[in-house]
Amino acid sequence: MTAPREPEKKPLLALLKIYLSKKMLIMLVLGFSSGVPLALTGSTLSAWMVTEGVDIKTIGLFSLVGLPYAFKFLWSPLMDRYVPPFLGRRRGWMIITQLILIVSIALMGFFNPASHLVLIAFLAVAVAFFSASQDIVLDAYRTESLDAGERGAGAGVWIMGYRIAILVSGAAALILSDHLSWRTVYVLMGSAMAIGCVTTLLCREPSRTAPDGKAIEPPKSLTEAVVFPFVEFLKRPGAIEILLFVVLYKIGDVAAAQMTTPYILKHIGFSRTELGTIFKGFGMVATVVGSLAGGALMARWTLKKSLFVFGVLQGISTISFVLLEFTGRQIWALSVVIGVENFCGGLGTAAYIALLMGLCNAKFTATQYALLSSLMAVSRYVTGAPTGYLADAAGWIPFFTICTLLALPALLLLLRYDRWAVDAGR
Repeated sequence: MTAPREPEKKPLLALLKIYLSKKMLIMLVLGFSSGVPLALTGSTLSAWMVTEGVDIKTIGLFSLVGLPYAFKFLWSPLMDRYVPPFLGRRRGWMIITQLILIVSIALMGFFNPASHLVLIAFLAVAVAFFSASQDIVLDAYRTESLDAGERGAGAGVWIMGYRIAILVSGAAALILSDHLSWRTVYVLMGSAMAIGCVTTLLCREPSRTAPDGKAIEPPKSLTEAVVFPFVEFLKRPGAIEILLFVVLYKIGDVAAAQMTTPYILKHIGFSRTELGTIFKGFGMVATVVGSLAGGALMARWTLKKSLFVFGVLQGISTISFVLLEFTGRQIWALSVVIGVENFCGGLGTAAYIALLMGLCNAKFTATQYALLSSLMAVSRYVTGAPTGYLADAAGWIPFFTICTLLALPALLLLLRYDRWAVDAGR
């Protein structure tokens, strides 16, 4: 297996041309389409249920509707194997999932959670399932559409679209609910998915030709679609190391994030308004800026260097929370900490997404990307579970120190990067 191919360093004008290209506009809109459904089955739905007087224990159980996002790899082979009779393998599935999401999101608004709880639960699971299905095919489309030199920028722009969508379906939806009925709000949010449909119709199907000129054919059977992606991946040099890296790269960042809210609210003593304004507002901007900056740097650096530098910065940003132990309840200090943490997190996420794209064989993109992203999701749930016990037993400074040190295993694995099969199927 040859060494990983890396994009050539690009001058500033060439980089600017990438960011202003039609392809990046498509990434922005499709990232938005990916992000819209998330809050509508999560925080926005919870707020609606609270206003209707639904029991808090029941609201807590509704977190289970998000399980399709963690298990989407189970049906991803179907989207590699079967090609819809219109628009092609990727765009065909994109338009199918988007149209179903428009209907199912809007339909949720026609039923009151207090009197139709089971039906709302069914519709919420349906929205989560088709949203996860849309993510499967959108991830595949992004991976197959972007060249190696465009992945960093594409990941950054995608994250920006995704974050804008969460702002629209989260904060904006809540504001609208104070002035409009919940039915109208959900119909409007469903209608927002139409922008994804229009983009799907206007964009091109990714090339199905390999660099050697041979056509890339979809799997010829369901068995081939299910088994071959895993066999092909595990036969690569460094396959186990790659999987470990995927699990470990953001593990410290994820562990710290699980306890960020209780640390800031309960321990330091900031108000919910202060946290919401800085964390959800300023923090979101910092994430977007970080992801775009990461994409720009990756156009000039190798992926290995990007992953290493951004991984180090993620660790530093985690330990920065300790600053609040010395400053106490100071808005400027919270702004610095949240800004640094979200900016560095955006850098790391851009590189991480670019890596996942480079790891997918073009014949099985949907299945392999879904598997890798599901590993990331599982590691998030497993890592987050014991963090409360750790913080309580060790104290806050040792807790954030441990979370910082959790960045080391992934950075050490990067020493083996040159033998990994990145871009193996391209």
